[in-house]
Amino acid sequence: MALRLCPPLRHQFLPLPPPLHSNRPTRLRKLFVHSPILEPNHALKLVTDVKEKLEKDHHNLPVGKYGRDDEDMILWFLKDRKFSVEDAASKLAKKWRQEFGVSDLSEDSVRTVAETGKAFVHDFLDLCDRPVLIVVASKHFPGKQNRSENEKLCVFLIEKALSKLPAGKEEILGIFDLRGFGTDNADLQFLTFLFDVFYYYYPKRLGQVLFVDAPFVFKPIWQLAKPLLKSYASLVRFCSVEDVIKEYFTESTIPTIFRD
Repeated sequence: MALRLCPPLRHQFLPLPPPLHSNRPTRLRKLFVHSPILEPNHALKLVTDVKEKLEKDHHNLPVGKYGRDDEDMILWFLKDRKFSVEDAASKLAKKWRQEFGVSDLSEDSVRTVAETGKAFVHDFLDLCDRPVLIVVASKHFPGKQNRSENEKLCVFLIEKALSKLPAGKEEILGIFDLRGFGTDNADLQFLTFLFDVFYYYYPKRLGQVLFVDAPFVFKPIWQLAKPLLKSYASLVRFCSVEDVIKEYFTESTIPTIFRD
């Protein structure tokens, strides 16, 4: 039977969903931090406070799903900002989703760049019941491909992965297939963009990132990128194809690219 690497919780907010996991279970004794329990009525009040602040100070923001009155999204941002109403409201006030056109992204709108095969959402969940977003680094050529289209594909696939979350699950798994990676594939700016998107606009949604079979040429890229990735750098695990197969999937759910 495959070994499950679903890490234990680092924090607990009740009755709220759990936040980020650690990907190094053997070292949790050094990382464990107790957080205060948040009562349901207190959580509801904080959400209401953010809604009222956004309505007062940013009434021009859209409403509805992902809008200024979306309570689920407000709760996620409160968790991310340590339940600070001011900080959560400030972050939510950014019109990123609207300006980026997230609601307009579709299979058709990203079809051309998606057909390169550089990134896709896996058909199956991993052993921790997380949707899986896979990036094939050897098919990414920043010097030849449109950056804006790459960014749109990135956001579309994050949205698609999140739409596959089972009930009660909150995080996705990111896999970077680094086999065949060369200098022509190096793109520090886009890697930073990807993690910034998660950090600023999808807080607490990225559970773990696997860098698979990273070649020597990738090491200096990682040394430059690591300080820019903020807390998400701690979610990265360097591993082999064999690790991915044995520890994250069943025989029937292994991604096709790792079956060769």
